Amino acid sequence: VSSSPLLAPLSLSLTLSLTLLFPSLPCQARIIGGYSVSHHSVKYQVSLQRRGGFHYCGGSLIRRRWVLTAAHCRIRFIVVGEHSLFRREGTEQVFYPLKLISHPQYNLTTKNGDIMLIKLSRMAYLNYFVGIVALPRRAAFLTPGTSCRVSGWGLTNSKGGRLPAQLRAVRVPIVDTSWCNGSQSYSGKLTRNMICAGFWSGGKDACRGDSGGPLICQGRLYGVVSWGNNCAEIHYPGVYTAVAKFRKMVHPIKGA
Repeated sequence: VSSSPLLAPLSLSLTLSLTLLFPSLPCQARIIGGYSVSHHSVKYQVSLQRRGGFHYCGGSLIRRRWVLTAAHCRIRFIVVGEHSLFRREGTEQVFYPLKLISHPQYNLTTKNGDIMLIKLSRMAYLNYFVGIVALPRRAAFLTPGTSCRVSGWGLTNSKGGRLPAQLRAVRVPIVDTSWCNGSQSYSGKLTRNMICAGFWSGGKDACRGDSGGPLICQGRLYGVVSWGNNCAEIHYPGVYTAVAKFRKMVHPIKGA
């Protein structure tokens, strides 16, 4: 575990300054209407951090040396075994990104192909605090209404505020893409490479700071937090990159 001071506990002033970083992000996910998870119960959850130890995005450990996240995330350090953002617990493992592999068809405007692989500077050590998440099969399909869980350290209020100290999660159902692409919602902006998940009535969602994090359905990583219309808005469920559509991208790293 690195002893870098960049991961030392943040002061209150630094914590408050985190909120100044996020207005530059697209409308990304934070956990709204959710709950704090028990310590290290989401072992595959990754914190992607920028200079100064600021949490910026989430991610998922899919192999001992590979993390899956969103292509729009830009980071300097990768931390696994994290639970409390502002307090060192001795369970953290810190890595530099050795290689970033964004999908070649990623489009910043349409957000299609918003998925990226990160090769870690060394292999992660799997233990009680760190684990690997399973991927969906290539042609896997989720029935609308399927209950899934999204987790992260994103903001808990769509109007801003501070990042939560501990990892949070919320359960959201899969929404039929045709509904999300309707005129009362995203009006055709979703592509076949995206999943819609959330509540038509709003209130529960991911948001800024959760981007790149995991949407887990049936025990597998089906989605990567990508974008949305603000967070937890009525008629606007969250939008996720559909991991099953990109299995060819992650196949070469199988066994790594």
